[in-house]
Amino acid sequence: MTSRKIEILVGLFVAGAIAAFFMLAMKVSNMSSYSGGESYSLTANFDNIGGLKVRSPVSAGGVTIGRVSDIQYNSETYEAVIRMDIDAQYNRFPVDTAASILTSGLLGEQYVGLEPGAEEDYLKDGDVIDLTQSALVLEQIIGQFLYSQGDKKE
Repeated sequence: MTSRKIEILVGLFVAGAIAAFFMLAMKVSNMSSYSGGESYSLTANFDNIGGLKVRSPVSAGGVTIGRVSDIQYNSETYEAVIRMDIDAQYNRFPVDTAASILTSGLLGEQYVGLEPGAEEDYLKDGDVIDLTQSALVLEQIIGQFLYSQGDKKE
């Protein structure tokens, strides 16, 4: 009988470990923070989005207020078109809000940061954010630094 109890306890331990790994995988992949609630869509055009991905966070003031829902390329304007789903409770962004692609930490994940403006009219579902700042690509910055160092005459 003691052998049977040990087998049951080991089975429960293995099942708990599998559940813990599943929860960890959902947390790492940002699937656990998916909200199926009400939201509205905003669009922004960027020259370069760096490593931004679908489901990347959209934040304002350090608070995640939505997610990137779609990334397309406009071959007429040669820009990346980003569609963001913003939670409905954050529906008071002025029409002169600016969007930037930022990086959390030195080599962390990229996200879209919204900087509210001062206008009294607010963005609505389907509106386009006109003021954008593209991602800083580390390789380009290093290349510019090295190029500028090569131009100096000693």
